[in-house]
Amino acid sequence: MSTIDRQHGVLDAGTVQELREGLRGEALAPGDAGYEHARTAWNGMFDDRRPALVVRCAGVADVIGAVQFARSEGLEIAVRGGGHSIPGFSTVDGGIVIDVGPMKGARVDPTRRRVTAQAGLQWHELDHETQAFGLASTGGLVSTTGVAGFTLGGGIGHLVRSQGLACDRLVGADVVTADGRLVRAGMGSDEESELLWALKGGGGNFGIVTSMDFQLAPVGPVVYGGAAFFEGHRAGELLRFFREWGASGLPDELTPILNMTTAPPAPFIPEALHGKPVVALIACYNGALEDGERALAPVRALGDVAVDLLGPIPYVGLQQLIDPLWGKGARNHMKAGYLAGLGDEAIDRLVEGYERKPAPQCELHVHLMGGAAGRVPADASAFPHREAPYVLNLISRWDDPAQDDEALAWGRETYASIQEHTTGGAYINFLDDEGAGRVRDAYGPGTWERLQAVKATYDPDNAFHRNQNITPAG
Repeated sequence: MSTIDRQHGVLDAGTVQELREGLRGEALAPGDAGYEHARTAWNGMFDDRRPALVVRCAGVADVIGAVQFARSEGLEIAVRGGGHSIPGFSTVDGGIVIDVGPMKGARVDPTRRRVTAQAGLQWHELDHETQAFGLASTGGLVSTTGVAGFTLGGGIGHLVRSQGLACDRLVGADVVTADGRLVRAGMGSDEESELLWALKGGGGNFGIVTSMDFQLAPVGPVVYGGAAFFEGHRAGELLRFFREWGASGLPDELTPILNMTTAPPAPFIPEALHGKPVVALIACYNGALEDGERALAPVRALGDVAVDLLGPIPYVGLQQLIDPLWGKGARNHMKAGYLAGLGDEAIDRLVEGYERKPAPQCELHVHLMGGAAGRVPADASAFPHREAPYVLNLISRWDDPAQDDEALAWGRETYASIQEHTTGGAYINFLDDEGAGRVRDAYGPGTWERLQAVKATYDPDNAFHRNQNITPAG
């Protein structure tokens, strides 16, 4: 019989103490020192959630113990790594947060170009280890993003055209399942190869990943990249340039992003531009520096560059370039999809949305895909949308709760205005809590049913449902 007071979300103190005695990490309940900090969500939209317990795991044994405790007590489970869950899935009211954030071990094998990374690592921490050997794997655009969640959802970053998605680099993982077993997902005949396939884009549906093995590739340590800022009134011109430039046969080494945003009060941006609408062309060239300079020459040829920050830059510096703009506590919402193209009408709708964005932190991102990511067979992973040339991400980000309705409406209305120009697919790392139909859109027929079968094998009761949820087959 459960010892939780379901009305008030309070667990029996003796039961919690028994759990604590079996942990190397810590279990924090309401009223405990450290609980308020431990429960706080990165997305301020969910900062009012109050779990009955937060278990900060020091190792695999703690994860197993926390899962077994949650199942025996009938607690809803939320899993937290980096914590950057836009829909707030990494926290829960009255349930248990199993936080693998303290698990930050990393072991690099420079000869085989492999790294084994524990699930609590953030990208700047993993980059620190791999760049010591001139190696890297596709990481997040914000380096405080958790390695595990980013990879399990696919993983689009500065190396996506040269190395593929983060999940394309995943070659093995250790997973704690809903029944408290540790299983090995890998490509060997004696390993759970179907589970590995599902982890490559299927999210946190199948268990709690405690470590991941990545195939690395040479990167840097200095790459050619950064950002070029243009005044915001040129948004339509720059989108058309981005369309023609992207279709001109860019080298795989070059990954560009177009960001319609507001100039932050950063020291590298002239004060006269602070708070003004700007369009940033952000790029990473993962190859010879002189080749990168040539590849990005068309950007400079546009003329009247307001701020030119393109040049040789440490890869870790590029990875951390926008971190200060994405701190904890702001309110966040996303609407995203794949663009089949950047026709004039689609561009006009994007510019209209940009011109009426309700807060300075709201942004519109257009990612050029293709390259290495586009050459991976659609059935090689649970990330099937390889043919789409662009990913569109509309980011609503603001601070004042009084602006919630306005900011949410802006993202939804802007996306609705351009929806006819999308493929209909979805990318779960940029997906808000939009229901089962939209999650199915992320995978499409065939992939969805295959994922359901994997889910039924490893989590038939859907214990891990605080995610972009895949229901078990049957």
